[in-house]
Order: sequence, then C-alpha cells, then structure tokens
Amino acid sequence: MDIEKRLAAEHSKTLTIAIVRYIGDDKKKFKMLMDLFLNSEYRITQRAAWPLSYVAIEHPKLITPYLGKLIKKLDEPNNHPAIARNILRIFQEIEIPEKYEGALVESCFRSLVSAESPIAIKAFAITVASFICKKYPELKNELRLHLEHMQNYPMTAAIKVRIRNAFKELA
Repeated sequence: MDIEKRLAAEHSKTLTIAIVRYIGDDKKKFKMLMDLFLNSEYRITQRAAWPLSYVAIEHPKLITPYLGKLIKKLDEPNNHPAIARNILRIFQEIEIPEKYEGALVESCFRSLVSAESPIAIKAFAITVASFICKKYPELKNELRLHLEHMQNYPMTAAIKVRIRNAFKELA
C-alpha cells in the first residue's frame, strides 16, 4: 500500500482502519507512517495522525522510540487540531516514561489554559496531565488549580466528566 498516496486521496475511517491493518505490528511499515506524520506537508500530517494513534495504542512498543518526537510535534505552532488530539490520545493510553513527563505535562497545561484549544484537546490534556500529576504532589496542586479555574466557565459534558475523573485520580 502506498500510504502517502492513499492519505492524499481521502480521509475516512475506512482508510484509517485499512492503514492500521496494513501496518499491524510491522516496525518498517510503522516507520513509514511515522515519517509521513513527522515530515510531510500539512494535510498528509493531519491525515496520518488518526491511523498513527490507532496503531500506537494497539502496539505501544512501536511508538516508544518516537515519544520525544511526538512531544516536539505536539508543541509545534500552527498544527491542525487533529495532530495534538491524536498525540494526546496516544499518551492517554500508554505508559509514559518518566523522562518525558515534564515536557508533556507542560504541554498539557498550555492546552488547558489556551482559549484556542479545542474541547477534545483539552479533554485529552486533562486525562494525560492527571495521570502524570498524581505521582507528584506539587503538580497535583497546580493541576487542581487549573481545573478549578476551568470550572468557572461554561463547559461541555466531555470537559465536566474529565475534570471529575481527574479530581478522583488526584485524590
């Protein structure tokens, strides 16, 4: 399968599932998808994010060598929201090595306080941050403050649930 050509032609759940099946747990095929995600033009990167997250969640060992690059990608300016959403979806589902926790929690906090962050990104950021912060008392308090501040504004059901779950996680 020519993944780049397929991603250029369409963006659908059917294609996403086909790519996930094609890659399976094959490191070489996964590297091809990862290279497209990290180094392609805007639209291909955006479209590669969805199958990338599915493969990474299904086969976490494949994503491990790329965690640092994912965090860098997460913080790039002018990313399509699908990029951050799918990166955070991955981090929500995998065990996060300690060496990446600081940079990742900072990125999550930026997403939480940004008025421009879409709801889904904020929701995933709450979950990822709560998983990290539960291990560190000083970060627990900082996250609680962010979440309490968020409760002063209108929230979607997704954010309310994530905040409630984060408070339970941090207790």
